[in-house]
Amino acid sequence: METSAHSGVLPEQCLKEYVRSGVIIGFTPVTSGQIQPASLDLRLGSVAYRVRASFLPGANSTVMDRVRQMDGYRIDLTNSAVLDTGQLYVIPLQEELALPTAIQGFANPKSSTGRLDILTRLVTDYGTVFDQTTKGYTGPLFAEVAPQTFSVVVRPGTSLSQIRFQRGSGIAVVNGALRRRYLAGDLVNHFAKTEKLDNNLVPVTIDLTGDPASKLIGYRAKRHTDRIDLSKVRYYDWEDYWEPIYYFKEPQLTLNPGDFYILATREEVRVPPEYAAEMVPYHTRSGEYRVHYAGFFDPGFGWDLSGGGSRAVLEVRSHEVPFMLEHGQTVGWLRYDKMASIPEHVYGDAIVGSSYQSQGLALAKQFKPYRVKWTPNLGPVD
Repeated sequence: METSAHSGVLPEQCLKEYVRSGVIIGFTPVTSGQIQPASLDLRLGSVAYRVRASFLPGANSTVMDRVRQMDGYRIDLTNSAVLDTGQLYVIPLQEELALPTAIQGFANPKSSTGRLDILTRLVTDYGTVFDQTTKGYTGPLFAEVAPQTFSVVVRPGTSLSQIRFQRGSGIAVVNGALRRRYLAGDLVNHFAKTEKLDNNLVPVTIDLTGDPASKLIGYRAKRHTDRIDLSKVRYYDWEDYWEPIYYFKEPQLTLNPGDFYILATREEVRVPPEYAAEMVPYHTRSGEYRVHYAGFFDPGFGWDLSGGGSRAVLEVRSHEVPFMLEHGQTVGWLRYDKMASIPEHVYGDAIVGSSYQSQGLALAKQFKPYRVKWTPNLGPVD
């Protein structure tokens, strides 16, 4: 029996019940560390298939039908393996689903996955879209993985993506309620407050002045680096993989086509326990670039203000032409969704997976930190 029958994103107590009842099935037992306040970490299985092109199976095919059709090259992950940049892989996951008819799944890359520029998308049998299941989906799950900047070492159990489940279609927060929370500062701390939220989306802006002391505003990934073992935490010297970017003269940054950047919002993002949030990854109104590959925020993200708040880290890549960003420019929009019920724990409650609570500008957890104490800065110092 489900813990909550309300519409919305299902909380951790429902996910635990799904594991117990066989709605979520693991080839190896699902661990408590996989279950976040409103999402489940998905684990890679023991094999991968290198394929020549991305694909969706379509309504009449399974994922493995398509892999065989493209003569996918089998790679054993048992003792770890390298996924190379410029290659595309399909990897069966350790989890399968047998969802109730009213429940649908939605997936996102995990934060560290996005910050390492690993394009990761969920694929299902007979699927016609990425990163979501049909309602009542029963069957296996697969990850499409394409490292864009760094070659990475993975093994069975490596988690690159997470899935959340929702009941019902009308899960967006009612516009009036969202606006009231926004104006009260419950969703972001305001730099350029707007009275109207277009399409129920909360705007966030970019910081291009940085900490007043260090002037650090972001990082640009180096090319042709050593591989990164995803199991290692605070292991790699960030200088070997990233070029720091500092504020100098003008609060602007020109994005080079094809380069990958880590930047951050001016605002601290806050997700009340009764909501979950997702950043819209690309919007034509913002320009010819993509922001934020890993866009899901569990309930409680940034909510504990004792640690100084949590900014949203932006994974940014320009498309085709150089693009100039300016300090305070809107670069993304947050969509807040209602939880079916409040989770037993919220992000940051000393739970596994809360690696980025109270964060400022931060690289993936595999790197030794460059610690910068961030203070809000409305613009360049005169």
